[in-house]
Amino acid sequence: MSDSAVRVRELRKKYGDVTAVDGIDLEIARGEVFALLGPNGAGKTTTVEILEGHRRRDGGEVSVLGEDPGRAGRVWRSKLGIVLQSATDAAEFTVRETVNHFASYFPRPRDPESVIELVGLSAKADARVRSLSGGQRRRVDVALGVVGSPELLFLDEPTTGFDPEARRQFWSLISLLADEGTTIVLTTHYLDEAEALASRVGVIAGGRVVAVGEPATLAGRAEAEATVSWSTPGGERRVKTPAPTRVVAELMAQFDGEIPDLTVTRPTLEDTYLGLIGEQS
Repeated sequence: MSDSAVRVRELRKKYGDVTAVDGIDLEIARGEVFALLGPNGAGKTTTVEILEGHRRRDGGEVSVLGEDPGRAGRVWRSKLGIVLQSATDAAEFTVRETVNHFASYFPRPRDPESVIELVGLSAKADARVRSLSGGQRRRVDVALGVVGSPELLFLDEPTTGFDPEARRQFWSLISLLADEGTTIVLTTHYLDEAEALASRVGVIAGGRVVAVGEPATLAGRAEAEATVSWSTPGGERRVKTPAPTRVVAELMAQFDGEIPDLTVTRPTLEDTYLGLIGEQS
């Protein structure tokens, strides 16, 4: 069995005269949590839909769990879990009925009751889906995505509408699935979510992958200049430097005791991401 869950070479897709995907190369290892980032219109949704087998490509090679998604059959599809941006709305069914129904589609599903508990809906198990809040309906979507025990789980903006506590619960669920060996492909606009969950991130802009790497080191982030700031009687001082430790040591020699309001910061993932997509504008 290949160590790659997803392998893409020179992927291309056009809509009329508009090139949505322009020669993407991508590889995602089995068991990896991979976050795909990019602005609206960058090509990430089209890319994911091709990987899921929902959209045909115009060119390139694609292998997902060892098969071409453009030709794969029902057995292959049973290995996937998909949480789309748009909610699944089985309004008249209860949460329990909905999850049980979807579990029946798969050869080796998770126990529906445990899935309902995992997504934090045990107290709403007998409530009709139409009575749930937007965030609770989103949890139903997540439950339907994981109930089939997928080898590969696609999550498209999964925590939209979640409050902070629900997001943290969801992150715990994703960590649990990852620990069990599930490969997860996550698209999100929440950069903190990508940093918390993903072992690697890829940034798509203009239909191309412009950077791939660990969140902490993406596009040279770890080696980027740091900003050292502190307070003086004349106001705040800031210095950008590749050697912040040396600057702090020099400041310690100048101050008797603590350095007032000392902070040392490097570019955040958001700073790096905005720089990458800005270069493609």
